[in-house]
Amino acid sequence: MFLPFLWLLSSSLKTELAIFRYPPEWIPDPILFSNYVDAWTTRPFALYVRNTIVILLLNEVAVLVSASFCAYGFARIDFPGRNVWFAILLATVMLPGIVTMIPQFVIFSRIGWVNTILPLTVPFFFGGGAFNIFLLRQFFRTLPAELADAAYIDGARAITIYW
Repeated sequence: MFLPFLWLLSSSLKTELAIFRYPPEWIPDPILFSNYVDAWTTRPFALYVRNTIVILLLNEVAVLVSASFCAYGFARIDFPGRNVWFAILLATVMLPGIVTMIPQFVIFSRIGWVNTILPLTVPFFFGGGAFNIFLLRQFFRTLPAELADAAYIDGARAITIYW
């Protein structure tokens, strides 16, 4: 588990030729801390870090909100076809991501989202991923139904009970 991280750290302190040398060296000679300075000065590395943090935060919020809404609905709200829709949702987990990659790209290019941050964030606001919904549904099913019933008797609606 730590071996790839150690290799990454070791490689970041080497010259480019030393990274691909065989046999590999774990402790570089010489140790080059200038690689870190070059990364921050020759490339817009701060922009890369900012973009990563923005995408990460937006996606986390989107997945937590949308997946938990869907999961709560599947776990606690009785509606017609609930099990059929949940089976369809689980069937999407079985699709490899590569199967949907080209259709997604075509859709994003037609609506003008190529080379923007939107395809990396907006889809997560609409469902949050089938596995996340499945995982949260299983959690919501472990909560006693009596708690929700008591809240309902006290006048709470479904959204209040969810929250």
